[in-house]
Amino acid sequence: MTSPMPTELHPLDLPATAMAAGIRSGRVQAETVVAEAIARARAVSEPLNPFTLLREEQALAAAREADLAVKRGEAVGPLHGVPFAAKDMTPTVGDLTTLGSWTENLRPEESALCIRRLTGAGAILIGKTTTPEFAHSSFTYSPRWGVTRNPWDPARTSGGSSGGSAAAVAAGVVPFAEGTDMGGSVRIPAALCGTVGLKPSLGRIPMTILPSLFDGISHFGPLARTVDDAIAFMEAASGPSDEDIQSLPLTFSAARARAGLLEGRRFALSVDLGYYEVQPDVEAAVRAAADLLRRAGAVVDEVSIPWTRAVNDQWFDLWCVFMSAYFGDRLEAQRQRMDPAIVALMERGFALGATEIKRVELLRTAMWRDMARLFERYDALLCPACAVTAPPADAGDDDFMATAEDGRYRGLDMTCPFNLLPQCPALSLPVGMAADGLPVGLQIVGRRFADEDVLGIGRAAEALLADAGRTGALPPWHGARLGRG
Repeated sequence: MTSPMPTELHPLDLPATAMAAGIRSGRVQAETVVAEAIARARAVSEPLNPFTLLREEQALAAAREADLAVKRGEAVGPLHGVPFAAKDMTPTVGDLTTLGSWTENLRPEESALCIRRLTGAGAILIGKTTTPEFAHSSFTYSPRWGVTRNPWDPARTSGGSSGGSAAAVAAGVVPFAEGTDMGGSVRIPAALCGTVGLKPSLGRIPMTILPSLFDGISHFGPLARTVDDAIAFMEAASGPSDEDIQSLPLTFSAARARAGLLEGRRFALSVDLGYYEVQPDVEAAVRAAADLLRRAGAVVDEVSIPWTRAVNDQWFDLWCVFMSAYFGDRLEAQRQRMDPAIVALMERGFALGATEIKRVELLRTAMWRDMARLFERYDALLCPACAVTAPPADAGDDDFMATAEDGRYRGLDMTCPFNLLPQCPALSLPVGMAADGLPVGLQIVGRRFADEDVLGIGRAAEALLADAGRTGALPPWHGARLGRG
């Protein structure tokens, strides 16, 4: 059911920086690349449903202007002519922005800073991608836009909440797409769809789209075909801004991110974080990746982490308060048009007490002390990004909140713990396929603000996995396999 990348690549299948270099040189036409991206988007729209809208006229006009700029000899940006997609949570000027909800019909007068930086670097926005209502779920479904499906198997979920972005990247429509991550919403769909997904350190990319600038679990991040494409996204989008008081006065170094080595590195491996029930095929893929790292000269030690499902339960309490505080004012007038799951989240959020929520910080403090001790000896923590491969598309979050008879947690994702430690970057990297033909993601969690180090580790591991033949296959629903490209 899989095939290798075609020998003759369409320019759209090049890495983002190579694509842009070809356009800058005149060897590749931006209009050709963008037209192909739109054609692929249309080809997968019905079976996968990754988009809420396509910006066909605007994107093609921008591509033609990009080609004219090259002919005129103008200075152009590092992502000149590269198509990308943005999540329906994120304002983009003039485009219908719904947050996955019937309650929202926004047409922003200005794009979010993250999007402005990407387009300022020359990238061309081709469309908006699906999200569950207010990005509340690990499954991309909303009453307004329906179900988004996985390019490896449309009967499976793409994950959430940046499921449309992950599906668009995995289907070969764009080299990268913007996502948001408050509990794994970049890394979950990345793992389930077989793409790269990064939760940067809090503040590396200014978070400007929430009602509050003081939220402490929310991140913009890339979903990308490769680590290099994620690096290109970060180079364009990161950096301080007074639009976000929490943005960090740090300059992102793409050179440092591309210089990562494995030899001599020390990694801690925890398959279960101390409490998860992990699908055997997921565990096998993660352990096989760890063995490859060892053969490349890294030290990988299995460690014990003393966490329990209280981590997920207390993150969930924060999530309920997040939803009730920021979006709960829609309930009175719009309850009947909203997903019952998010209504329940909001009602739980309204019922929680301030002292109860403040005490979540005590758990977070204990978690950080565990990680700080780990980082005294190790460069990064390795664990699965998700405990299972992609579930059926009609499943939901409530199906993954059980405790097994042996006391282990039957959860979907292993990502939300690291939103409680938001200063630690976390990368989901594809490390092969399970026996069910679905991707597995390895999560690489780094020291505070060490985004370049995590990306460098991921890039080196990605090359190692490719050499071992563990990556490189295309999903059945990929543009280049559907008569496109």
